[in-house]
Amino acid sequence: MSEAQNAFRKRGKKHFFGAQHHAKRWRGSRELEVGMQGILITCSMNQRKCAAEAFNLLSEYADKLYGPEKLTLTTCDFSAGGQFEEEAGECSEGENAKEEVDVEDALKKEVAQLRAGGGRQERRFQALDSGANNVIFIRTRNLESDKLVHHILSDLHATKKKKTRVILRMLPVTGTCKAFPEDMMRYMSTFLEPWFKKPNHATYQIAFKARNNSHNKRDDVIKAIAGLVGKLNPKNKVNLTQPDLTIILEVIKSVCCVSVVREYTRYRKYNLQEVVKDEEPKKEDAAKDAAKDGQGAATEPALAGGREALGKEEDAAAATQPALAGGSQAPEKEEDAAATQPALAGGSQAPEKEEDDAATQSAVVGGSAEEMQLAEEHLQEQSAMDDQQNKAEGDGE
Repeated sequence: MSEAQNAFRKRGKKHFFGAQHHAKRWRGSRELEVGMQGILITCSMNQRKCAAEAFNLLSEYADKLYGPEKLTLTTCDFSAGGQFEEEAGECSEGENAKEEVDVEDALKKEVAQLRAGGGRQERRFQALDSGANNVIFIRTRNLESDKLVHHILSDLHATKKKKTRVILRMLPVTGTCKAFPEDMMRYMSTFLEPWFKKPNHATYQIAFKARNNSHNKRDDVIKAIAGLVGKLNPKNKVNLTQPDLTIILEVIKSVCCVSVVREYTRYRKYNLQEVVKDEEPKKEDAAKDAAKDGQGAATEPALAGGREALGKEEDAAAATQPALAGGSQAPEKEEDAAATQPALAGGSQAPEKEEDDAATQSAVVGGSAEEMQLAEEHLQEQSAMDDQQNKAEGDGE
């Protein structure tokens, strides 16, 4: 095999792609860095479309709040042929363009003015690489990002008009610092003073999220920030349901993005897809609730009727108890009568005598001496008559 063939076979990526294979990634103002302010925007798998939607939405509401953006000429390269090489429409005609003078002189004056003025003027919104997938950072200048985002969400919540398809959440970034615990505590101690330092106080919650970073643990950061807020003013209280303020910490690589926002729970964690949905319960849930209410209303009369029936049964039972008591006494009387009938049928006159004796004894006890004599005589006569009667009965037999 010839040397030329061996050389062709050894060609690799460096030969076909040149120096791009080993070239370092360009770093500069196109990435998120410490000291920037802007808006973090999360999306669903389409960052280019997300950036386009973000520019349209932010420009629409920024023009309403701060007026239209004034575009001015930027530093342009003057070519040898006497023409300007414009940058994406950022160059425009100068003040002297309308004058009836030579075109070449007017262009030279414009170039001189731009170079004297310091060159290019930066735009109101600029898209930067955030350092995480499905997250873009829009750098803002000459405006307050927290007020702009709050205005957008309040309008979407009121109108319920969906204006984006790809954008999910839109979080303002009013401060950035290095994403190390010491640097974060040092920065947050001064950053949180306008909201939580005496005499200011409020209820709050902390929303923490880390991407492409393993130096900070969620629980440790939240405890440290909560302790810091408590030191600023003991009246600051944690409220996880309806807080007055929400402290947002978004860590991406070595940068920590911080902001303090209002109505975080009301606007569905600043989610543009959720904030436009109706807050009313679904039809199925409403039907289930109505069915439950109907069942409850139907069971109340039934329960009331059951109570009345039980009351009537108790009254009837109470009425039957005396009758049962009387019925229990009747058999006793009948048994006594059944027991006395045989005695009366087969017995002698002894019980009658005993009764007479008892009667006479009572009479003797309660009478005088004369009455006692008469009683004794009466007893004697009675005994004589009894003897005679017994003799007659004996003879008859």
